[in-house]
Amino acid sequence: MRHGRKTIKLQRRQDHRDSLLSNLVCSLIEHKQIKTTVAKAKAVRPFADRMVTLGKRGDLHARRTAIRYLHSKDSVKELFEKVAPAASHRQGGYTRIIKLGQRPTDSAPMAFIEWVDSVPVEPATPAGPATVTLSTEPAPEKPTKAAKAKQKAVDAEPAAE
Repeated sequence: MRHGRKTIKLQRRQDHRDSLLSNLVCSLIEHKQIKTTVAKAKAVRPFADRMVTLGKRGDLHARRTAIRYLHSKDSVKELFEKVAPAASHRQGGYTRIIKLGQRPTDSAPMAFIEWVDSVPVEPATPAGPATVTLSTEPAPEKPTKAAKAKQKAVDAEPAAE
């Protein structure tokens, strides 16, 4: 019986699969959201959750274990400083998979995988990549034409002595 044997193979050898999943987790840490196939998203979810659990532990052994898996010190630093503290109140389920439909070229089912407790990410537009909105303050209002004319009139008046 196959109890506890849940390796999603993705039609790759083990070394290729390990590299793929490591790179996907690094991209998820860096970009907060990635677009991939549903099968890859389901395969990367347990590894991403395991990395957040290591980040929540926060000790030296956990950091070295994460570096051994991710092979990127920058990703591990961001994981331990930003991603794990954001998920500190959560007991598990750090990622969410949002299904998008089929890819036009080969009809592969596509999905977004993202952190549940991250900064909201605006989806990518055809003109450019996805952008992260960091500020929660409203944008400063632009002065109207009337306000500009009033300011120009105030500036033009000679100083009264």
